[in-house]
Amino acid sequence: MSTAELTRIKSDKVVDARGTACPGPLLAAKKAIGELETGQVMEVYSSDEGTKVDIPKWCGKMGHEYMGVVDSDSYFSVFLKKA
Repeated sequence: MSTAELTRIKSDKVVDARGTACPGPLLAAKKAIGELETGQVMEVYSSDEGTKVDIPKWCGKMGHEYMGVVDSDSYFSVFLKKA
């Protein structure tokens, strides 16, 4: 998905993991995914660059759909859809 498409998405769940180091954002995402129903979208806020690698890998392993990332000045948002 393009950045423009991602910025228009209304996330069903937002996980704010800014300020936590790897593997904090991934662990927060793993915990929060259980609160979603299949097809719902989760957005993870993170300031740790490793999250851009960890979350797509985890999505691939678990069957969730990695949708993309949107960068802002001090953090970024990673979007995924629960399988």
